[in-house]
Amino acid sequence: MTIQEYEEKLLQLIDDGIDTATDDELFAGGYLRGHISLAAAECELENKSQLSAMKEKVEQSIADAKSELSPSDYELICAFWKQL
Repeated sequence: MTIQEYEEKLLQLIDDGIDTATDDELFAGGYLRGHISLAAAECELENKSQLSAMKEKVEQSIADAKSELSPSDYELICAFWKQL
C-alpha cells in the first residue's frame, strides 16, 4: 500500500462513519483529516514511502498540537486515531 492509498483509506474510514458519528467523533475526525493529509504531503515531499513514517508524522503532528487542545479533546483525538 502506498502513502496515497493509506491516506485515502484513512479519510474514507472517517467519511464512512459520518452518518452514525457522535459530535465528539465528528470533531475528532475533522481534526485528524488535516493532520493525515499534511503527513501524507510531507512524506511525498521527503520521498518517504513507508507507512510507518506517515504514522509517525501524524502522531508527532497531534503531539505538537497538544497545547492547542483541551486535555479532553487531546485524549479524544488520540483515541480516535488509535481506532482508525
